[in-house]
Amino acid sequence: MDKLVKTYRGLAGFREYPKYFIVAHFNLYKQAIMKEAEKLVCQGVLNQAEDVYYLSLTELEQVIRAAHADQQLIADRKEKYREYEKLTPPRVMTSEGEIINGSYGEQAAPPGALPGIPVSAGIVEGRARVILKPEQAKLDKGDILVAAFTDPGWTPFFVSASGVVTEVGGLMTHGAIVAREYGIPAVVGVQQATSLIREGQRIRVNGTKGYIELLDDLPPASPVH
Repeated sequence: MDKLVKTYRGLAGFREYPKYFIVAHFNLYKQAIMKEAEKLVCQGVLNQAEDVYYLSLTELEQVIRAAHADQQLIADRKEKYREYEKLTPPRVMTSEGEIINGSYGEQAAPPGALPGIPVSAGIVEGRARVILKPEQAKLDKGDILVAAFTDPGWTPFFVSASGVVTEVGGLMTHGAIVAREYGIPAVVGVQQATSLIREGQRIRVNGTKGYIELLDDLPPASPVH
């Protein structure tokens, strides 16, 4: 056991290396592709550099060699992308394409409350801050963080948040673990939380029993994108 403990302590950090290098390399690939895209814009082949997002690498190579791009193809794919953005993906889908639905068991939740999974005990009331993109968000002390999910990049928000609500997650996902470490109530797995809870609305998070109460009917404001 002593040997295993020493091995774990000495090498556990390497677990993060593959993910780090993958992300770092993808950034290099993107920079190289965008340099080529800027050249194509200067040549009048593309209308804007971001048009390369709608081409495969093979297609991009062909565009560079031929100095010509199928503008209709790019326009069609942009339209498809806009259509896909309107779709709501299922919470669980198997590799075979099967969509699995479920429901919560009996809960002692008041009428109208939004059910979820209790992951950090406690009850708190506060202003909901619906955050979709963390890089553009601002959370004041005492606000309740409402998001589709959280990852390590969201951790600074937990310093100010008095509670956490996410649409996906479980007992051992990032938001749940950090909420328990900070001692703030949290409920995860609240379906459509970012659309049913309005920006600036006062809510009550019951992290002990696992539900969210909407306490007022203030006019909705736009979520922080």
